[in-house]
Amino acid sequence: MSRRLRRYLPAAAIFICVLVGWELVVRAFSVKQFLLPAPSAIAGALLEHRDELAAAAGSTLYEAVGGFAIGGVAAIAVALATARWTAARGALMPFAIAANSVPIIAFAPIMNNWFGVLNPLSKMMVVAVLVFFPIMINAVRGLTLVDPASLELMRSYAASELSILLRLRIPNSLPFVLTALKVSATLALIGAIVAEYFGGAQSVLGQYIITEAAFFRFANAWAAVVVASAASIAFFVIILALERLAIPWHASARSPDA
Repeated sequence: MSRRLRRYLPAAAIFICVLVGWELVVRAFSVKQFLLPAPSAIAGALLEHRDELAAAAGSTLYEAVGGFAIGGVAAIAVALATARWTAARGALMPFAIAANSVPIIAFAPIMNNWFGVLNPLSKMMVVAVLVFFPIMINAVRGLTLVDPASLELMRSYAASELSILLRLRIPNSLPFVLTALKVSATLALIGAIVAEYFGGAQSVLGQYIITEAAFFRFANAWAAVVVASAASIAFFVIILALERLAIPWHASARSPDA
C-alpha cells in the first residue's frame, strides 16, 4: 500500500496544485468566463446538470464503443489477410494509409449523408475509420515480426499455417494489438464528439458542448469536456485491465509494484 501511495501521491498533488492555481489565477485576474471558467464554477455545473450530462455521456460512449468495435474487428480482419497473403498486403495497405490521411472532419458529413444525421451508426462509422489504421498497422507488425527461430522450429515439426497462426503469430501480436487498443480507446471518444459537431441528437456530448457554448454557458460546456475526459479515461482503464488479463506474462501488463 505504501508503494502505491508513493506512486500516485505526486500525480494527485500536482493535480490539486493545478486546480488551486487555476482558481486563484481566474479570481485574481478576473478572467472572463468565456475565456476560462473557474474550477469551482465547472464543479457547480457538474453537480447541477449531472443527470443531463450522464445521459449525454452514455449516448456518446455508446457511439464510441460501437465504432471502436466495428473498426477494431475490421482492422484485425484486414491485418490477418495482409499478414497471410503478400498480394493482399500490397493491395490493402495503400487504401488503409489513404483513409488514415484524410482529416476525420471530412468523413463526418459523408457518414451523416449515408446513414442519417440522427442515426448513431453515422458517428460509429467515423470512429471506426479513426481507430482502424492504428489497430491494423500494429496487428500486422505483431503478426509478421515473429521470432525466426520459433517459426523455423514449428515448420520443422510440419506445423500447418493455421497452427502457426494460432500458436505463434496471434500470441506474438497481442501486445501490439492491445497497445493500439489503448491508444484507440481515447481516439474513439474524440471521433464520436467531433462527429456529433456536424449534427445529431441533442442528448450527446458534442451537441451539448456546442449548444451551451452558443448560449455563453461556458461552465456547462467545460463540465461536458470534463465528463468526456472522465469517460475516455474509464475506457482506457478497461482496456488496460483487459490487457492484464489477456497477457499477464508480458512486461507491459505487469504492475511496477509487483
